[in-house]
Amino acid sequence: MNFVFDIGNVLIDFKPEIFLKGLFENPMVRDIINKTIFKSEEWLELDRGTISAKEAEARFCQRQPEYRRQIRETMDRIPEMLTPIVDTAALLPQIKAAGHGLYFLSNYHQDLSRYVQRQYDFFKHFDGGVFSCCVHLIKPDIEIYRHFLNQYGLAPETCLFIDDTSANVNAANKAGMQGVLYTDAEDLLGLI
Repeated sequence: MNFVFDIGNVLIDFKPEIFLKGLFENPMVRDIINKTIFKSEEWLELDRGTISAKEAEARFCQRQPEYRRQIRETMDRIPEMLTPIVDTAALLPQIKAAGHGLYFLSNYHQDLSRYVQRQYDFFKHFDGGVFSCCVHLIKPDIEIYRHFLNQYGLAPETCLFIDDTSANVNAANKAGMQGVLYTDAEDLLGLI
C-alpha cells in the first residue's frame, strides 16, 4: 500500500485564526486580515503557483491600504504558524518500516513548501510528493490526483490518501484512490 499524506493540518499545523490571535489583539483587525489574506483568491493563486508571495502581498495592501503594516507582518510571520503535528509525523518511520510507500500531495505555496522541507526532517521519509504550486493545480481538482499518480506510476487502488478536508478526500475517491478523512494520528494506527 502507498500512503499519500496531505501536509496542512495533517503533518503541519495551519490554523490562521489561532495564529492571528497571537499577532493582533483587536478581533476586527484579525477578521479583516484573515479575509484579506487567507480567504482570498490570491491565497488560492499562491497554492497554484501562479503568483509570487510579493505579488500577493502587494494586492493585499492595495485592497486594504490602511492595514499595510498588519498585512506585511502577517505575511512575514506565516512560517511561525507552520509547526509539526508530532504524533502524525512520528507515524512516518513506522509506515516505511512496515514496507509501505510514502508520498505527499498538498496545496502549498512555493516559498512555504521550500521552508517546510528545509525545516522539518520528516520529509526524508517520503518516496516523493507533489506540492500544488509546482504543477499549477490545486486539490480538489481531480487533475492534481491524476498528475500525482502518473508522476510516480502508481495505480490509484494502491493509494491510501489522507487529508483533513472532505472535498479533497472525495476527489481522491473519484480518482480511484482510497480516501481517509484525517482526524488524528491515533485513527491512522490501524491502517499501517
